[in-house]
Amino acid sequence: MTPTILVTNDDGISSKGIQSLVEVASSFGEVLVIAPDKPQSGMGHAITINQILRLDSSRLFPQQAAYTCSGTPVDCVKLGIYEVLQRKPDLILSGINHGENSSTNVLYSGTMSAAIEGAMENVPSIGFSLADYASDADFSEAQQVAEQILHHVIREKLPDHICLNVNVPKKTTTPLKGIKICQQAHAFWEDRFDKRQDQFGRDYYWMSGDFLPKNPLPGSDLEALGQGYASIVPTHFDLTAYSNMDFFKTMFE
Repeated sequence: MTPTILVTNDDGISSKGIQSLVEVASSFGEVLVIAPDKPQSGMGHAITINQILRLDSSRLFPQQAAYTCSGTPVDCVKLGIYEVLQRKPDLILSGINHGENSSTNVLYSGTMSAAIEGAMENVPSIGFSLADYASDADFSEAQQVAEQILHHVIREKLPDHICLNVNVPKKTTTPLKGIKICQQAHAFWEDRFDKRQDQFGRDYYWMSGDFLPKNPLPGSDLEALGQGYASIVPTHFDLTAYSNMDFFKTMFE
C-alpha cells in the first residue's frame, strides 16, 4: 500500500526547501503539500484562533495535491488531517528549513512544531533543517540525508509519539561525514533590541541576537554539526522534568 505523506514547512510554500523535500518524498509515497502562504519562522506551536483560516489550491506542485494556508505550520497539519484527508497520513514531513533548528531552537521553530504536532497525533513525523540561510542554499546533501532517513522510518516506523529533529550542516567542499544520533544541546539566545522611532516619534524595536552554547555537550546536535555530521535528535512533547520529581515532592508534599 502506497503511504500518504503530508509535507509542510514554515518558510512558505514557494521556498526552495519544501520543493527539495517534496522531490524526495515523492519517491516514497503519495504526497500532499499544505504549507503557509507566507513565511512563518519563529511561530513555535502557535495556532490560529482569533481570525479565519483560508486554504487555497496551489499550482506550484503540478504533480501533487497542494494547498496554501493562511495560518501557521501547526494549522497546516491540523487542516491536513481533519479537513483535507479527513484521516491521519502515514507520515508527516516538515522542511527543509532555511537555517538550523538545533538545541533549544526547537522551542521556537515552526518547522519542528509541525513535526511535534504530528507526534501528538501519533503520526510518524520528521522535521528537516539545513544550517544555511542563503536564498540560493544547496539542499542536495540535505536531500540525501532525508532519503536515507525515510528508507528507515517507512520500513521500521517510529516509537509512539516521537518525532525526529534532523539538522544538516551547510554544504562545503568537504563531504558530509555521516549521520549521528544526538541529544539536544543546551544553548540560548543572547537577545538584543535595536530601538528606533517611527515618523510619529513612537518607539519600536527590532529583535536580534546571537545563539550561544551554554556548555557544549559531548554527543550533542551542535557538536555533530560542528564536526560535519547531520544530527538526529529523537524528540517528544512531554516537558515534564522527571529528574526533579523527587525534589519537588519533598518541597510540596
